[in-house]
Amino acid sequence: MEDTKELTEHTSRTERKRRDSFGMFDGYDSCSEDTSSSSSSDESEEEVAPLPSSLPIIKNNGQVYTYPDGKSGMATCEMCGMVGVRDAFYSKTKRFCSVSCSRSYSSNSKKASILARLQGKPPTKKAKVLQKQPLVAKLAAYAQYQATLQNQAKTKAAVPVEGFSWGNYINSNSFTAAPVTCFKHAPMGTCWGDISEGVRVEVPNTDCSLPTKVFWIAGIVKLAGYNALLRYEGFENDSSLDFWCNVCGSDIHPVGWCATSGKPLVPPRTIQHKYTNWKAFLVKRLTGAKTLPPDFSQKVSESMQYPFKTSMRVEVVDKTHLCRTRVAVVESVIGGRLRLIYEESEDKTDDFWCHMYSPLIHHIGWSRSIGHRFKRSDITKKQDAHFDAPPHLFMKVKEVDTAGEWFKEGMKLEAIDPLNLSAICVATIRKVLADGYLMIGIDGSEAADGSDWFCYHATSPSIFPVGFCEINMIELTPPRGYAKLPFKWFDYLRETDSIAAPVKLFNKEVPNHGFHVGMKLEAVDLMEPRLVCVATVTRIIHRLLRIHFDGWEDEYDQWVDCESPDLYPVGWCQLTGYQLQPPAPQSSRDNQSSSSKQKKKSKSQQYKGHKKMSSLQLKEELLDGEEYSFLQGASDQESNGSASYYIKQEP
Repeated sequence: MEDTKELTEHTSRTERKRRDSFGMFDGYDSCSEDTSSSSSSDESEEEVAPLPSSLPIIKNNGQVYTYPDGKSGMATCEMCGMVGVRDAFYSKTKRFCSVSCSRSYSSNSKKASILARLQGKPPTKKAKVLQKQPLVAKLAAYAQYQATLQNQAKTKAAVPVEGFSWGNYINSNSFTAAPVTCFKHAPMGTCWGDISEGVRVEVPNTDCSLPTKVFWIAGIVKLAGYNALLRYEGFENDSSLDFWCNVCGSDIHPVGWCATSGKPLVPPRTIQHKYTNWKAFLVKRLTGAKTLPPDFSQKVSESMQYPFKTSMRVEVVDKTHLCRTRVAVVESVIGGRLRLIYEESEDKTDDFWCHMYSPLIHHIGWSRSIGHRFKRSDITKKQDAHFDAPPHLFMKVKEVDTAGEWFKEGMKLEAIDPLNLSAICVATIRKVLADGYLMIGIDGSEAADGSDWFCYHATSPSIFPVGFCEINMIELTPPRGYAKLPFKWFDYLRETDSIAAPVKLFNKEVPNHGFHVGMKLEAVDLMEPRLVCVATVTRIIHRLLRIHFDGWEDEYDQWVDCESPDLYPVGWCQLTGYQLQPPAPQSSRDNQSSSSKQKKKSKSQQYKGHKKMSSLQLKEELLDGEEYSFLQGASDQESNGSASYYIKQEP
């Protein structure tokens, strides 16, 4: 690298700047506003001394490598993401930190070839042999991804949430967000890897007066879903310029991206005179550090490709009559969420929102195949542009054996009320359909024609055996008008001459979901499923989560399964371009007993069907001030284990 003295002899220094293997400008101080200012001993911290040739850098497989000349730059292992001195890396190409990484990576030489090409490296001889049409297709896909990132940036800017920032909200209250790995259906949910605090990335340097876009290295200080609190390298414990950024955004890159892309690395103006040898500083700080995988952005792009397309026809629950389905057409797809327009809607305002993995949507012909009620469309012939969604796109339910002991019509159970998701109610099986599906009615509030019966699969996490609420200290909503309180299942079964559904027929699987009480997330208001809101996990019963919408009263909470496709990590709305509903303002909280209650209720009748009183109102009417009683010693099972799930049924 030419020294600074030689550069000063040229009249046009900015035109002659070259970048070293870090992507840094030769003589970074030429990028500053005031080149005459320098670092003095009383104004800066201790300078990083030049590295001796014998300084040990990386220890791999028992071997200690050294950094010989202090000028060779850094490299990132294409297998494990380890950052280290280039000369210490394995093989002539210096692409891997160890022999094991090289062998693991070479097992898929075609993938290695594609990745090398995308990083601007010449393909190996072995890769040239494999260079056929699939490579061209993947390169084209990568080019399309770059265009997608630009479009996403425009989309994100178009849907701001005025007055609300997840970063400020979390920082000011010391909140914790649910990790991305809790949401298997969300982008990167299954391939998030070990992204955690301490991971280094290359991001735009906003503390710079240069006219061009420059970058600098930052470390993750805190993770909140997709969002990361970043701090520029060199700021040590100074948090004055910390900033939040979406890890899956287009401006975050793995360490080494600037070098391969020809982008400049320039230290922030606030600390640019803190060290005289920034290259040595980076070598010292980055050796052994973790960064994003080199194909991280490609994985993000792939995880945001959705199989459902506009104009596809599906069967979906009829929001005016829960007991039947109707044909609807996919009008738009945002982050895997579908806006469906009922086929008979001429002005396209009769819509329904749900996720593509929702149990409420099915392929055309599903209702007939299981014996479910279906509203035939007045449209005798589907439009030419519409086509049936392939059956394989829909979420598969677990197969069940109905040959032996099985659910029967009239059996009693407990179920989440689809019209009041904050309540678990006394319910009855009204009809047994094929393939394990059941029609459930809520006792004491059913419509005479059964129009509010709801279809649950036998493996649904929204239905429970008799006694589930009692053993887990959940308030069970008794049938409306039932006067014998406190409610006792044994008495009720005897009075109604009915039997409880066998415990062994219910789904007792409890996944290791990773949620904890107090975690923040973004959740769909299932009573108005077009809205995604700021929410909190307030209770955990095995796999069942109590979701509270920040700023609203507890009576609007909803019981949701831990694997529900209607829960998302913090930052999902920003990533997908969906509008996030912020917490209700303080003024609304103060008036929730009047105006805000009416506002929430006006938007919370999802199905527009038979209206019900809230659980709070029902309790006031029936109990007249009395309290429900529960088994002594019962407690929430706020763990990921199955524990003691059910109580023994009384004879």
